[in-house]
Amino acid sequence: MTPSSSDVDVLARTIWGEDRGGGADGMTAVAWVVMNRIKHPGWWGHDVSSVCKCHMQFDTWNSNDPNYTEILTVTQSDPEFALAMQIAASVLEGVLPDPTGGATSYYAPNSCPMPAWAKDKTPCADIGHQLYFKV
Repeated sequence: MTPSSSDVDVLARTIWGEDRGGGADGMTAVAWVVMNRIKHPGWWGHDVSSVCKCHMQFDTWNSNDPNYTEILTVTQSDPEFALAMQIAASVLEGVLPDPTGGATSYYAPNSCPMPAWAKDKTPCADIGHQLYFKV
């Protein structure tokens, strides 16, 4: 199935904003968190746009986040965003496998305190600088 250009764009902007420093592996993992949330729709949404833009879920979409303006204006002339577009399309097409083991959440332990939802949970993946969880 060919994903819509809108879905590719929103997913690419999300993964670029959330983990562009994590390279292909990190961006792929973040993309799969979105996909795993879509597989289990709930309060966080039911499709790419609603999951990515759900209030307070992916910081990069929060208007007070330093990345917010950047994700709205970045173009494919940025090599990491061009990579994010490729990854988003490949994940949406089902070409790239899920490296997270079904994770629906993650956090970066070196850059933020452990969130309450992660306490007493065992990560299902450690990719780049983030820990991934099934929550």
